[in-house]
Amino acid sequence: MPKFIINGQKKLSGQIAVKGAKNSALKIIPAAILSEDTITINNLPDIEDISQSFALLIDLGAKVERDGATAKINTQDLKITELPDKLADKFRSSIIFVGPLLARFGEAKFPHPGGCVIGAGQRPIDLFLEGFKAFGATVSEDGSCYHVKAKQLKPAHFFFPVVSVTVTESLMMTATLIPGRTVLENCALEPEIVALADYLNSQGAKISGAGTSTIIIDGVAKLSAGIFNVIPDRIETGSFAIMAAATGSDMKITDCRPEHIRSLLTVFDKIGVPYESGSDWLHVKPAKTIKPYGIKTHEYPGFPTDLQSPYVVLMTQAHGSALIQETIYDRRLLWTDMLSQMGASVTLCDPHRIVVNGPACLIGKRLISPDLRAGIALVIAALIAQGTTEIDNIYQIDRGYEKLDERLRLLGADITRVA
Repeated sequence: MPKFIINGQKKLSGQIAVKGAKNSALKIIPAAILSEDTITINNLPDIEDISQSFALLIDLGAKVERDGATAKINTQDLKITELPDKLADKFRSSIIFVGPLLARFGEAKFPHPGGCVIGAGQRPIDLFLEGFKAFGATVSEDGSCYHVKAKQLKPAHFFFPVVSVTVTESLMMTATLIPGRTVLENCALEPEIVALADYLNSQGAKISGAGTSTIIIDGVAKLSAGIFNVIPDRIETGSFAIMAAATGSDMKITDCRPEHIRSLLTVFDKIGVPYESGSDWLHVKPAKTIKPYGIKTHEYPGFPTDLQSPYVVLMTQAHGSALIQETIYDRRLLWTDMLSQMGASVTLCDPHRIVVNGPACLIGKRLISPDLRAGIALVIAALIAQGTTEIDNIYQIDRGYEKLDERLRLLGADITRVA
């Protein structure tokens, strides 16, 4: 299995372009199932989860033509409605295929989805199943396999007891082909949801309220397909911004939308990280001193849980103590034990809270990436650290960051991928 070898304390400089949003691309691919026409997707990131999504679609019988960052998908001949174990258990977003399959064919079979090991045990899918039941589907379970089926789906008035991005997107897609009016309340507000709804509306769907807490869908009989341009990845934008701040580097981030990370930029204002921004670029400059500042993760537009891990690394370089509170996922702070091994002063208060004391002199170690976002955090820590750091299990990092080592070398990082 490949790993990263990183020699730290190299100043980064130059420009780095943000790729297409993983969490947008992973939803538009299964959305192709809703139409028998051909969809063209542009600005696709070259990451593991996208490759797995295409492999899954092909296994179901779809035709996929990919040329770099562009792909054409046609699902006209798609007949299979059972997600293969060998693919579905590798990435969390495999469950997003269930709603479109249910809407078009009236059933779907799938194993418990895989992905990052965060949350208490396996990440629950109860909310997905409750939503499908609200549409009139029956759900049966045989071991680790679920079977969702309905002779005739019906519109629903569904209130999310817990805000969920993926469930919001899943139920929104499912409802587009259900006759009648569906009302979804307490929805997630993420930009990726708005992008998906805008595309579906351009192809004949009737969705209003995307980006607000209430989404209304009036079902239609048929959807066409067209061109979807994947929006820039706001989590990658934030990761690179934090990387620049933590390493004291002068870095310009291009092809991004700074308005999507306003929560992070507001924190930069508080901790003394200077930056300039435009509509599609962000220039982060070295801070004279980084001030400590505690954050509490929250659904969009609050501080993203996916930026919590990199931000913890940034706080190891702050002058003082910061309380970090993770409110979205259980076990997402356990990776900080590896940060402590590198010399950071991190106190675990409980599974949801840590206190970071800085500034700390980090030392290179041999580490294993436990999940995608902790993986990029370890890369940032390695860039700060004295000496050499080895990071194993970088498959997790490749799931969300395209050719990270190649792009960082262009900024001056001493990072190598080895078998």
